[in-house]
Amino acid sequence: MAQQFAILPPSKSNAAAGLGGRKDLIAALASLNTGPERPGEDLLWGPGFQLELTPNQDPVQQMLLTITEDEIAWLAIMRLARQCQWRIIDLETGQEIEPE
Repeated sequence: MAQQFAILPPSKSNAAAGLGGRKDLIAALASLNTGPERPGEDLLWGPGFQLELTPNQDPVQQMLLTITEDEIAWLAIMRLARQCQWRIIDLETGQEIEPE
């Protein structure tokens, strides 16, 4: 079974803004080697992981992160989480993973 995590905004104080506007979020992720196979898709691919956006949600409030290749995913995920100031929640345990 694939590991899944919730990607959330950095704090509850920013809850209304969420993770950001959909277009801006996708552009920022593209500069970090993460994006959809075709424009307009809700599934974004990164090195060893995929991010699933809620269809038609703008601003984006949360994303579902699925690990597809554990060996290469975590370095990229931690870099994204630090740069984008994301909170990562393990859906199995409920624990928050701190970017290293």
